[in-house]
Amino acid sequence: MFWYQQPPKNGLKLIGGSTSWTHNFYEDGYSEAKFEVNRKSSNYVLMTIKNVTSKDEATYFCAVSNH
Repeated sequence: MFWYQQPPKNGLKLIGGSTSWTHNFYEDGYSEAKFEVNRKSSNYVLMTIKNVTSKDEATYFCAVSNH
């Protein structure tokens, strides 16, 4: 599962995610300190945004791919 952020008037940015073949990963500029991705099971992944501020204003999306 992959998590994306879309700030107002901007495109989608990949935050990170978790897959069955890798541990959690984060793209440059994002970290577990702010965006905690937690894989609860093979089909359940939770993302928690910590210490939310107005800079975090965005629409957040998750996406999954079945291989």
